Amino acid sequence: MLILFLIPATLLIVIWLLLLSRVTHEDWLIAAYSRIYDNYVCIDKLHAKDNANRERLRKYNGIASVGIRLLSRGNSSSAICKLTKCNESLKKGDMKSISLLAMPGYVIQRELVKISRSSVHAAIFKSSNELYGKKHAPQKATQLIAKLLSYPLIGIAITLLIGVMIMTNAMTIGIVIMGIGAAITLVLVYSMYDELNDSVNKRRALIGKQFPNVVSKLALLVTSGMIMDKAWKTTALSHDDELYKEMRLTSNEIDNLVSPEIAYGNFINRCNTKETAKLAAAIMQNMSKGNAEIGRLLKEMAREAWQERRHKAKREAEKANSKLMIPTMMLFLAILVMLMLPVAMSFSGF
Repeated sequence: MLILFLIPATLLIVIWLLLLSRVTHEDWLIAAYSRIYDNYVCIDKLHAKDNANRERLRKYNGIASVGIRLLSRGNSSSAICKLTKCNESLKKGDMKSISLLAMPGYVIQRELVKISRSSVHAAIFKSSNELYGKKHAPQKATQLIAKLLSYPLIGIAITLLIGVMIMTNAMTIGIVIMGIGAAITLVLVYSMYDELNDSVNKRRALIGKQFPNVVSKLALLVTSGMIMDKAWKTTALSHDDELYKEMRLTSNEIDNLVSPEIAYGNFINRCNTKETAKLAAAIMQNMSKGNAEIGRLLKEMAREAWQERRHKAKREAEKANSKLMIPTMMLFLAILVMLMLPVAMSFSGF
């Protein structure tokens, strides 16, 4: 009985080790590139967190300021310094900070060309393009797929080995542990894929929430006589939210002599929402018609965007009310029991 589980566990580990031995310099470079990018993203988040804390501290004085500073535990300089040193080491060729667990996944992708042509790879690449941009999407997609391919091999192998060791003393418990461990491994692996989709959906929701303000400001600037490129750049620089960042990227591309059609096309691909696609398409179609036509379109678009935002707020409020029904009913039943219990006990006394 033990052999039935020991053989596949050993086979999976051998396959994983063989794949690890076939890792090339190119695979290490892709993994290092992705790790460096992740570190830079983390550094930017830590800087943003420190800036937000400083802005909050400016509102307080005296003892309140000292108390909030203690609660916020200072700044993130030590973590930023650690990530910066990690990036410097990776750029010099020191790969110690890269985990070996995902490396066999890079080998599988390189040797099995069909994976790069699959629908799963296409979906991951599309989502990565939205989150990380055209420049970083290939490496980030490769990184995630490597984890999805490598983690199940080593995870299930280790689970089977642990189960076999326990089965020598308790057969049933060992089988249960193997089943639970394999299920947890697969769930954790799928959660990485699901996390990517969740991040994309959250980003689209943020862009949709910011869109009414953006298009309203564009309409105001254009109708007041400002040319479209100038209005776009002014709006992009007015805030630091997700949609404004994408607008700044588009503005920088146009400043770097990228044709407006390509720049706005990239904007559509990065945002991937119907509102931003409609906005960019309207701008491209009316470039030759002057600000009078585009101003009218932007006003109409702003009116529709605010109406859609109000409708969406109502729908979200209805969803929240429906979710509150269950705890409300449970609270009602608890109060009902508290009221009826003394009455029932008084009747039983007679």
